[in-house]
Order: sequence, then C-alpha cells, then structure tokens
Amino acid sequence: MSTGMSTGTATAPYRLTSRRILRSEWHKLWTLRSTWIMLGLASVFTVVLGMILGATYTPDAGEEIDPVTYALLGTQVGQVAIAVFGILITAGEYATGMVRATMAAVPRRLPVLRAKTAVFGTIALAILLVTNFLTFPLAQLFLDGTDLEASLGDPGIVRALAGSAAGTTLIGVIVLGLGSALRSVPGAIGAYIGGLILLPQLATMIPDDTVRDALNYFPLPAAESLAALHTSSDDLSPGAGLLTLCVWAVASLAVAAYLLKRRDV
Repeated sequence: MSTGMSTGTATAPYRLTSRRILRSEWHKLWTLRSTWIMLGLASVFTVVLGMILGATYTPDAGEEIDPVTYALLGTQVGQVAIAVFGILITAGEYATGMVRATMAAVPRRLPVLRAKTAVFGTIALAILLVTNFLTFPLAQLFLDGTDLEASLGDPGIVRALAGSAAGTTLIGVIVLGLGSALRSVPGAIGAYIGGLILLPQLATMIPDDTVRDALNYFPLPAAESLAALHTSSDDLSPGAGLLTLCVWAVASLAVAAYLLKRRDV
C-alpha cells in the first residue's frame, strides 16, 4: 500500500526546455557586472561623443561627410565594448569554471550556445537601437543650420541608424562564436583585434584590386556599408553587407557548435 501511494504522489521529473534555458541565460547575464559595464560603455560613449562632435563641427567645403556616420563615430568604440561583451558571455564561463555547471545542467550543449546567442543578440540590438536613435537627434541639435543638418524623416536616415545597430550586433555574434571556439578571453580578444581589425588594415597596403574588392566582404567593412547613408560603387550595398555579416555569423557559430560537441568541457 505504501509503495503504491509513494508512486502515485511522486513529483514529475525536471523538464529541460528551450524556454527554461533561455531564462537561465537571461538571468545569468544580468547578474554579471561586466554586462552593465560593457553595455554602459557602448551606449554612453556613443551618445557623449556624438554630442561633442556635433557641438564642435566646422564645415569643410572640400570634404563630403555622411551625417549619420559622423554622429555615430562613437560606435567604433562601442563596437569594441559589444565584442568584448560577446566574448565574456562564452569564453568568460571557461575562465571562471562556471561552464561545468552549465553543461552539467544541459548535457546536449548546443541549446546553451543557441540561448546565449539569442539573449546576446536581443540585448545588444535593443541597446544599440536606443543608443543610435538617441544620439542622432542630440547631435542634430548642434548641427542645425550646417551642411550636416538632417532629420529622422529624411530618406535613408532610419535605415542607416538601424543598420548601424544591426551591423554592430552581428559583429558581436561573430566574436561570441570566436569566444566559444577558443575558450579563452585573451585569445578571443586577440583573434578579434588581429583578424577583424588589423588584418583588413594591413591588406589595404597590398596594391591589388582583387584584394581590395575582397576586403569589402570582411566583417567591419560590411558593417560600415550598413551604417552608411550613401555608398559608392566600390562598396557593398546595405543588403549585400547584411548578407555578408549573416554568413560570417553563421560560419562562426557553426565552428563553435562543432567544437562544443567534439571537445570535453
């Protein structure tokens, strides 16, 4: 009798679902001090620098400047902060040893990578969109009456502001994959700086048109095409830039997923 009663009242086993994994990664992310620091740096620096540039702008008759690119120059530093944020989400867990508990809770592993990517992408894109759509009008308060005067209602402005946010987010996703694959914060930062920043700069020194055309398909130039209000015939179109970044992001995550399944924690 007692055996039957205990069987009938036994609690259901814990069910591991995608929603619960997402919730876990969401809560884990917001408990990290680095999350607030990196997102704060990316947002505050972009807004402050945009206002400073707007207040100190002096028209130059010999140079044509993109008003969106000019107002969002601070995103170059913000992009580094977002990239480091992506690295800390993945490689940071290996540095602290927390990854053992994470993978013990989710033995299949790949749902963890998907959840981390989804949470990172959602947070980064939301923060960057708010930052860009706040920075541009604030910079325009000082640029009113200059050759860089523009408004959100002008053709292409909203697309360029949203494109800048999407491009930076996808750069972060690419680097998140690097962090997962390399399992080292310094190693992933080095790969980001060397592979995504320095290598394209060094390649521009090669006097070959084919190399220069190929450089457009590197992540950073592709992201720049998304944020540009006007692109030249030598640059990628915003659509081609978005597709290029998506291919890089998928490739980075595919490598990370393969290594995650093949290696021990």
